[in-house]
Amino acid sequence: TMVLDLLLCLGFGYAAALKPTCLSAQFRRPGDYIIGGLFPFGLDTENLMARSEPTLVVCERLFADGLIWALGMKFAIEQINNSTSLLPGVKLGYDMYDTCFEPVVALQPSLLFLTRNGTRGIGVLCNYSDYQPRVTAVIGPHKSDLCLITAKLFSFFLIPQVSYGASSEQLSNIELYPSFYRTVPSDKNLVEAVVQLLNKFGWNWIATIGSDDEYGRGAQGLFLSIAGNHSICIAFEGLIPTDLTDPKAKNQLEDTIKLINNTKVNIIVLFAFSQPAQALLEHSIRMGLGKKVWIGTEAWMLSDIVASIPNIQSIGTVIGFIIKTGSVPGFQKYVADLFTSVQQDEFCQESREFNHLMNSDMLDTHCKECDHVSLRDISSMLNRSQVQPVYVAAYSVAYALHRALGCTHQACPRASISPWQLLHFMNTLPFKVNGQSFRFNQFHGTNTGYKLIFWSWKNSTLMYLPVGDYEESLYINKSQIQFHTADQKEPTSACFRHCKPGQFRQIKGFNLCCYDCTDCPENTFWSTKDSSTCTPCLEDQWSPVQSTQCYDRSERYLFWNEPLTIALLTLMSITIFLTCLTAVIFLKSLETPLVQASGGKLNLFALFTLTLLCLSCCLYIGKPSNNLCMIQQIVYALCLNGCFSTFFTKSLEITLVTEFPRCAPTFLPWVTQGRAWLLVALCLLTECLFCFCYLHLGPDYLVSDYKSLPTEVLLVCNTRSWFAFALMHGYNSCLAFVCLLCTFMVQTSGKKYNIARGITFAILIYFTIWIFFIAFFATLKTVLRSVSQIGAILTTSLGILGTYYIPKCYIILLKPDLNTVDYFQNSIKEEPEEDSQ
Repeated sequence: TMVLDLLLCLGFGYAAALKPTCLSAQFRRPGDYIIGGLFPFGLDTENLMARSEPTLVVCERLFADGLIWALGMKFAIEQINNSTSLLPGVKLGYDMYDTCFEPVVALQPSLLFLTRNGTRGIGVLCNYSDYQPRVTAVIGPHKSDLCLITAKLFSFFLIPQVSYGASSEQLSNIELYPSFYRTVPSDKNLVEAVVQLLNKFGWNWIATIGSDDEYGRGAQGLFLSIAGNHSICIAFEGLIPTDLTDPKAKNQLEDTIKLINNTKVNIIVLFAFSQPAQALLEHSIRMGLGKKVWIGTEAWMLSDIVASIPNIQSIGTVIGFIIKTGSVPGFQKYVADLFTSVQQDEFCQESREFNHLMNSDMLDTHCKECDHVSLRDISSMLNRSQVQPVYVAAYSVAYALHRALGCTHQACPRASISPWQLLHFMNTLPFKVNGQSFRFNQFHGTNTGYKLIFWSWKNSTLMYLPVGDYEESLYINKSQIQFHTADQKEPTSACFRHCKPGQFRQIKGFNLCCYDCTDCPENTFWSTKDSSTCTPCLEDQWSPVQSTQCYDRSERYLFWNEPLTIALLTLMSITIFLTCLTAVIFLKSLETPLVQASGGKLNLFALFTLTLLCLSCCLYIGKPSNNLCMIQQIVYALCLNGCFSTFFTKSLEITLVTEFPRCAPTFLPWVTQGRAWLLVALCLLTECLFCFCYLHLGPDYLVSDYKSLPTEVLLVCNTRSWFAFALMHGYNSCLAFVCLLCTFMVQTSGKKYNIARGITFAILIYFTIWIFFIAFFATLKTVLRSVSQIGAILTTSLGILGTYYIPKCYIILLKPDLNTVDYFQNSIKEEPEEDSQ
C-alpha cells in the first residue's frame, strides 16, 4: 500500500510539472503609472534570417537569466506598491516584453511604449512637453547593442531609461543619450580593473578576444588603449562571431584558436557574452589549445551555458570580474511562492483579467516559454543571478516619481507627470535601497565596484570563489588562487626586457611588443609615465643624450671677461689711441698746408666720429636688450656718416677742380671753408631723418635663439624691418660710392701727394670689409656674430686711419719739407705724368 501511495504521488507530481502554468501572464499589471520593461526572455531567433516580410520574430528557447531579471523588476514594483511611505496611494503598473537579444525584436515594444497613452499611435508633434506616452519610464534592455538603439528613441522623448546590464562607454555620452541611466559600471571601470589585475601578476604578453558586438568591440577597444599605457603588450587581438548560425563562424573560431596558439601566450582576456564565449571555449578544447589563464567578465563568468561545456576543466585557470552587488532580501522566497501560485486556477484567472485591462491585443511578445518552466529549472541560476541592478533600477524610478509628485510619507497627490519631469530628480538626488545608498554620477551611471572571482573545481563541481575586489584599486588574495598548471604555480607571460632610464621603446616590425631600447636624443627626456616615447624639453631647457630630466639653459652673449672680449677691447683701445694721436697731430699742425688741403678742422670732426665709432664696440658686449639693439645701429650709422660726410665735401671739391675747372670758381666756396660745415650738417640731418624712419618702421629687437646652441640660449639682436635697415645704412653706402666715383680717376704728378687717392682707398677698404662682414654675419649663429660686428667696426676704423690719415701724419712728422704751400697749392689738380725719356 505504501509503495502504491508513493507511485501515485510521483504520478501527480509529474502531471503537475507537465501542466502549463500562467507565469507568462505575470509580466503586465495596470497602474497609475506604467513602467516598461525590456528583458531577454528568449534566445536564438527562428526566422530572423528568412524574413521577407515585417512579421513577428520568434525565439526558440528560454533564457533563464532574463526571466529572473524580469521577476526582479516585478518583485521591486510590488514592494513599492506595498510600501506605505514611498508612493502611498499610488500604484505602479508594469509592462514587460521580450528582446530576444535582437534589435528587431526590441524595437517593437519600444515603439509601443512611445505610443500616446490610451491609443495605438505615436503623435508627430513640434513640442512633446505635454505628450503622455504609454509608459513613464523604461527598465532595460540588458545588452549595450540594444540600448544604443532604444536609447536614441527614448532620449528623443526624454523618457527615463534605466538599464541593468549595458556597460558600453558610448552610453556615457549624455549629449547623445540624455535620458539613459544604468545601475552597472561602464566598461571603462571594468577595463581598468583588468589592467590592474595583469599588472599585479606581471603579465605583459597577452591575447585579447572580443565578441563581434557593441560590448565586445567597445570593451576591447578601451582595453587596447589603456593597456598600451601600462606596459602591456598585445600579442593577438581578435573578434569572434556572435551569429553562430553563419557558415563562416566555425572557420573564424578555428582561425582565432590557431593564431592564439602561434603567439604562445599564456594569458587570454575575453570580452564576450555567454554564447560566443561558449563557442570559443568549445573549439579551444576540441583543438587542444592547452591550459591558459582566461580572464573573463560577468558577461560569461557566471553562465551555466559556459560552465556546462564538456571537459571545461581542461581550458586551464579562469579568473574574472563580476559586478559587486548586494542581495535582494525575500526575492528567492517571492519567486518560490510565485511558482506555486501560477499553478492555481484562481490566481491565473485573476492574472488574465489584469492582462485584459492592459489591452493585450496590441502586442504579444511576452515570455511564452515561461508557462513550461518549473522552479527546479531556474533554481541554480536563482542563487547567483545578478538581480540587484534591475531591482535598484525600478527603485530609482520610484524615488524620482516620489519627488516629482511631491509625495509625503502619508500620501501622494494625484497629478499628471510627464516622463521628462523625472530626469531632474534622477540626476540630482540619492536614494536608498535596503539600507544601501545609490546615486547616478555625472555620466548617469553607478559604480559599485567589482568582485574578483576564481573558478575552483572540487570533485568536478564548479565553485565561484571570491578572491579579491576592485573599487578604486585592486585587492587580491593570491593564496586562494590555485593555478591549473602542471606545477600549480603562477604562470609567467612576459616578452620584453626593461629599458634603462633615459631609453624609450622603439617599435620594430608588425608586433607592437617587439621593440629596441633606444637612447632619448638631445633635448628630450625619458618620463616614467610614458616609456614608449621621449618627452621633448621645454624651449628654455636642454638635456643630453639618454637623459631622465631637463636642465635650464644658461644665457649666452659676449661676456666682458671672455679672452676674446679682452682681445677686442685691447684692439679697440689701440685704435682709439691711434685715432686720438692722429687728432692731436692734426690739431698741432692745423695751419699747415697739408692739413688745410685735407679739409682743415673737418679732419678733427671726422677723427672725433671715428673715436665714437670705436667706442660703440662696447654696445655689443654684455647682455643685450631691446634698447641696446636699437642704439647699436643708430650709433654706427651716425658715426660713420659723420666721417663720410667730410670725405664727401672733399670729394666734391676734387671733382670741381679736376673735372669742371671752369665752374670751380663759382661752386668751390660751397664745398670749402665754412660752408663745408653746412654740407656736413646736411648729410648728418639726412641720416638723422633715416634713423627716425628706422625707429618708426621697426628698430632691431632682442630675440632668444634656442636652436643655435645645444645647452644655452643665445641672446641676439634681430632686424625687424629690413627696409628701414637698408634705408639707414644704404645712405652711408651711397655717400661712400659718390666719394669713390669722384676720386677714383683723379691723377696727379708722381712728385706730388695725391689727396684723392687716400679717399679712394679708404672707401674701397670700407666696401671690402663689409662685403666679407655680411658673408660671415649671415652664417654665424653664436656670439661670434657680435665679434664680427666689433671686428668690422674696428677694421673699418683702422682702414680709414691707415689709408687716409696715417700717410698725412707720416708727411707731417717725417717729411716736413713736403708740408709746404708750394707743394700742396695745386696738389689736387689733374696733371699728366712726365714721360721718362
